Amino acid sequence: MGTPAFATPSLEAVARACDVVAVVTQPDRPRGRGLRAAPSAVAERAQALGLDTLKPASPNDESVRADLARRGADLFAVVAFGAILSPALLATPRLGAINLHGSLLPDYRGASPVQAALRDGRVATGVTTLWMDEGVDTGDVILQRWTPVAPDEDAGALAARLAVLGAPLLAESLLLAHAGRAPRHPQDRARGSYARRLRKEHGAMDWTRPAEALWHHVRAMTPWPGATAWHHGRRLQVSRAVPLHLLPAGAPPGTVVAAGADGVDVACGAGVLRLARVRPEGRAEMDAAEWARGARLEPGERLTANEGAHT
Repeated sequence: MGTPAFATPSLEAVARACDVVAVVTQPDRPRGRGLRAAPSAVAERAQALGLDTLKPASPNDESVRADLARRGADLFAVVAFGAILSPALLATPRLGAINLHGSLLPDYRGASPVQAALRDGRVATGVTTLWMDEGVDTGDVILQRWTPVAPDEDAGALAARLAVLGAPLLAESLLLAHAGRAPRHPQDRARGSYARRLRKEHGAMDWTRPAEALWHHVRAMTPWPGATAWHHGRRLQVSRAVPLHLLPAGAPPGTVVAAGADGVDVACGAGVLRLARVRPEGRAEMDAAEWARGARLEPGERLTANEGAHT
């Protein structure tokens, strides 16, 4: 049971190790410029593997649960499915349901663990397999794998790497569960943290924050929802940046203090953030220096967190 590209390495690993009786994913959704209905990444990979694929509008409907019960699966393997599964559905397989989660639980339960770890400046993270219960990522832990976070990794790159790291871990956990040897390490529900689902407005860059915090913000918001600022009423998405720790701002937050071949330097609440790669509204991603030349950007101009602010 899974939907986005994050789940496809797990599907491949599980298909190699186990007998997959069915793949359950979200229904086709409008995608791309033409907003044509297209299958999920998991549906596409399942089709390539020749696996029976279900796309229920509501996976918790009794008819769906009954269909899955008739298939006689020993276990459910769940990776970024995109919906809360009811206790009745989780109780359907003979041995239970196992989830792969993109953090070292109990840290970052919830929908956006990869982005939350980057936002908080974590230098390491990992993946966890767990027995699913009625809570959100609160079940007993089976296995975990740790990995360092590279300074240049954004959420897209880190999620792709965690997907590959977690795939064999999920397959191993399923085999252990089938043999009756999967561990159960209870989580302390009073510990840990929760990573809420991201929305577009979460990408706004608050220039009153320190440069290092905004650097983490850019990494966490890339590729979606995008770290966004505004210049003369037009949206600017920042996809790569670096904090200049030794350079004092010397200007109000959001002020451009320099624009040259190395990028665009913007004053923050503490320090300066150098914008290296940006995507201006309606255009492709480019070097910040190229954008600055085209926009005729001058020191003293302002970047703001929202469209209506004075620039």
